[in-house]
Amino acid sequence: MTKRSIKVLHLLVIALLFSISGQAQNIKGRVTDNAGKAVAYASVNLINSDNDRIIGYAVADAGGAYTLPIPANTPLTKLIIKVTSIGYKAMSRPITDVRLAYDFTLSVSANQLQTVEIKSSRPVLRTHGDTLAYRVSAFAGAQDMVIGDVIKKLPGITVGSDGAIYYNNKAISNLYIDGDNLLDDKYNIATNTIPQGVVEQVQVIQNDQPVKVLRNKVMSDDVALNLTIKKDAKMQMVGQESIGGGLPHNYDVDLNAMMFKDNYKAINYLKGNNSGFDLKQELVAHNVSNHEQLIDNYMPAAQLSLGTVNNPALLRSRYLFNQSGLLNLNNLLKLRNDVQLRINAWYFHDNQQQNYSRLNTIFLPGDTVEYYETQHNRSRSDLLHTQLTLNINRDNYYLNNALVIDGNLTAYYSDLNTNNATVEQVLHDKPKSFSNEFNLIRTLKSKHIIQAYSYIIHSAQPEYRTIGRNYKPTIFNSNNPYAQLIQQVNTPTWFTTNYVSLKIPSNLITQSFKVGFSVQSQKLGSDLSVAQLDNMIDKVSDSSMNNLSWNRTKIYAEADYDLPGTILKASLSLPLSLQQIKYSDSRFTLNKQLTRLYCNPQLKIKYQVSAENHLYLLYYYRNQPGTIEDIYQGYILKDYLTLYANSAELTEKGNQKVSAGFSYRKSLLLLFASLNISYDHFTANKIASEIITNTLQRQILLPYTNATGSWSVSSTASKYSFALKTTFSTSLQWQSTRSIQLQNGQLLPYNTITKTGSLGANIKVGEHMALDYMTTFIQTTSHSSADASDNHINQLQQQASVEYNPLTNVQFKLLGQHYLTQRTGNPNLKYFFADGLIKFKPYKWKTSFELSAVNILNVKVYRSFNLSANTFTASSYTLPGRIVLLKVMFKL
Repeated sequence: MTKRSIKVLHLLVIALLFSISGQAQNIKGRVTDNAGKAVAYASVNLINSDNDRIIGYAVADAGGAYTLPIPANTPLTKLIIKVTSIGYKAMSRPITDVRLAYDFTLSVSANQLQTVEIKSSRPVLRTHGDTLAYRVSAFAGAQDMVIGDVIKKLPGITVGSDGAIYYNNKAISNLYIDGDNLLDDKYNIATNTIPQGVVEQVQVIQNDQPVKVLRNKVMSDDVALNLTIKKDAKMQMVGQESIGGGLPHNYDVDLNAMMFKDNYKAINYLKGNNSGFDLKQELVAHNVSNHEQLIDNYMPAAQLSLGTVNNPALLRSRYLFNQSGLLNLNNLLKLRNDVQLRINAWYFHDNQQQNYSRLNTIFLPGDTVEYYETQHNRSRSDLLHTQLTLNINRDNYYLNNALVIDGNLTAYYSDLNTNNATVEQVLHDKPKSFSNEFNLIRTLKSKHIIQAYSYIIHSAQPEYRTIGRNYKPTIFNSNNPYAQLIQQVNTPTWFTTNYVSLKIPSNLITQSFKVGFSVQSQKLGSDLSVAQLDNMIDKVSDSSMNNLSWNRTKIYAEADYDLPGTILKASLSLPLSLQQIKYSDSRFTLNKQLTRLYCNPQLKIKYQVSAENHLYLLYYYRNQPGTIEDIYQGYILKDYLTLYANSAELTEKGNQKVSAGFSYRKSLLLLFASLNISYDHFTANKIASEIITNTLQRQILLPYTNATGSWSVSSTASKYSFALKTTFSTSLQWQSTRSIQLQNGQLLPYNTITKTGSLGANIKVGEHMALDYMTTFIQTTSHSSADASDNHINQLQQQASVEYNPLTNVQFKLLGQHYLTQRTGNPNLKYFFADGLIKFKPYKWKTSFELSAVNILNVKVYRSFNLSANTFTASSYTLPGRIVLLKVMFKL
């Protein structure tokens, strides 16, 4: 090598070194307090120790994590990181190696600044990274009791009738309390119980990844809420108690005790009422279907019922006759080293009654079939649930084990009159189950991440229904009189799925590889028999029994590729499964086996157009083999009107979905909007064939390839007007579904179109008054090419309320609801409901009094219309009427 070549090589090496040193570098770490709790929004400064100049800065996010950039061409010697936060002592550390994580544990300052309240006409809304924080006091009204009352008012957030919460039209995945998961997805418990006065902020966390090991490695498009608790509320027990009684013979009791300490959180309460408030709604698991889909195990549905009853489009409290009690215990204890123990347990008891009538009209080519029925129903339910959870969530280690036990005893009673025939029914339903879910994730020395997962469940749902004397004897007992018709069904199930996975993070993409297996073992036993007048039990026929065995074994492998970038996030899943299904029933000489290789790809893309706005795209294809419920050949009397059976061939379904959307946000203007469009295409190799007569419906699944397509377009918008102190909201939705039905031997294609629009406003009028208004319009149209005419139903729902607080200790509220339903050929249905409330708190008392009147106009009957394909239903419900309650309320 010549001297000139050596000089050139030296110059290249020196240039390379300079180019490397000239690149900007980042230092990462996390800020916590002495208890290990994240210090959110701490200031992180990079200081040159020679002149104490700040040459770089960052702000920790809601989880305490920060990324501190080092300016290009900055020597690393004599650099110091200094972390400060109000209420904590400042802490500094010199930089020794930029490759290390610099974590800080701050101590509480003995000389904390006094609280300063800054008053402004503009509600405080703070944004940082993926977190948006609403200040509760800026949106709460004097009559808002629980945090759920305030969440409904927040711009960009909507709440469904079942309590489900949506942020910019996307359902939330969880609701945390000071960052802790106390309730999983059963967050109605929190929103209906926690007093709004103890909550400082409601935070929206986008791209929520609760598992620390996977943060910044695996894409998450989940949205979660976090309630931050005020400091003074953390130091004491919180309770908001009420006891009430009234007319006619009504009561309402709510006794609760809550704690929100850093190391212990609890929501425990006892509630009871017979005033129409459905306590079971508080126990709803909003994401249970997502979990069943993830593990690929769907719990067998109840096979029997007393008959279909459509719930009216009313507040449930307006039509529910109940006598409910709920003891609910939710406790979380945080130990050292990020270890959490949690227990969630409840016992629910309820007695319900319902008086209902309907006229069911089925439009067939050249024929119309009608069923008229009246039902007097009552039920008694006892539900017990226990869940024990151990959770360890560290930066390099995650463990979660949940043991769940459920039991339910429900008895239904019905006195029914249909087409001038009296039917007495009794149904006993006793589902029970236990399950255990184990999930271990840890980081290896190589920075790879290994995961071991195991889930096992056993469930059973014995059902026993009797129908009274001489029901359709020509069909069930050779036209001879008899005492009872008895239908029994049970589907005990064992299921387990287990897998191991390896994740390989890199600077750009995280690769994941998974292998596992699952086994599902089920038996479906059923028997339709007749109790004769001499108490002898006879089978209705040989074709009315089932003794079906089912085994599904699956071996699966999956490759996932995650791009958890800042601007572009993407996730590609390529699962491959080999499934073998065996099923047999000696009664029908049935013994079949099916082996299939399935690939169910999924692609998610999220593109950050700007700091607050993003586009998203979702595509997936899912093969869905049938279940044991699709292949039993013996008839089951599902309800008093429907005999159901299947062919021996297994149903195979496919579901292809494409959806895209745009989420828009201007936080400083409190403006939120979204636009979503999706298409679902379902295919199946079998179709339900119905034979409909004036006395009975028979249904059987037959081999026939068919498809269903559904388009959906939806948009939402929400804006807070600072000048008017008003939150405006609007939404639009259009959905078109094309399907095929096989009825009385004829294929009938149907197109059902639903259009929905809503407009609302929540207005603060000065310091003493608030107004709220919401109107919703729904139009349903069903059309068949076999029938030139269309069926239309138009519905208009309006709700308005006025709150007036003339004094600090006196409050009034008046609420009105108007319902209008129109259908050509039927008279318009119009209803108006009115409620009123007066609350008074004597000066210097800790007790307040509330007098409320529900359904002041004493509406006792409500009628409604429902349209589905070629079936039109006109229903009538008996309502409880006027209820007046006097409550005594006090705080712990």
